[in-house]
Amino acid sequence: MYQCAKCGQVGCKFGDLTKTLPSCPSKDEQLQEEVKQKYLEKENRKIAYNAALVEAEGYCQQCRVEETISFLKKCGYQKIGLVFCVGLQKEAREFVNIMEYHGFEMVSVLCKNGGIPKSVLGITDQQTCHGNCQIESMCNPIGQAETMNKAGVEFNILLGLCVGHDTLALKYLKAPTTVLAVKDRVTGHNPLAPIYQAQGYYKKKLYPPKND
Repeated sequence: MYQCAKCGQVGCKFGDLTKTLPSCPSKDEQLQEEVKQKYLEKENRKIAYNAALVEAEGYCQQCRVEETISFLKKCGYQKIGLVFCVGLQKEAREFVNIMEYHGFEMVSVLCKNGGIPKSVLGITDQQTCHGNCQIESMCNPIGQAETMNKAGVEFNILLGLCVGHDTLALKYLKAPTTVLAVKDRVTGHNPLAPIYQAQGYYKKKLYPPKND
């Protein structure tokens, strides 16, 4: 199957399909033709077109927040949902302030909405962070998503959801969605840092000895 991560040629970047691996998605003409047709659908074209403009205008100049603002304005999205982790509430508040300053109507819902105890999932006291499954609230990404759907937001932004919780949020959100940042407390929310250090500091952690 496809192994784009291991391709050293990347001919597709400049439209030269002779410089690709033998098994390359670019060579699946039927698939790519079907994909092209999907880009002609109204909402898809709007998103792809404006994403391309933002890429060209802000490349290596604008930060992610600036690019997000530019993209949303170009697309004409006004009512924006912020789906965030309670651990990043300070960051969420500042981001909402920035967005409102730029004229967006913001709806924000944190992960602990509903106050549902982890015992609902069958989690035991020993499996919780603080030792009490009856009072420790579970993260509720489905609740976040359904709340945004009910609020009728036009676009969603995810900020700092845990692995797996973001999966459920993305599964149930109806409006288009992007990610501002993911949570990684160990690296200061920079999850690529261990990748850059995979052959150095993090090698023993990421490539532990295998037990044959």
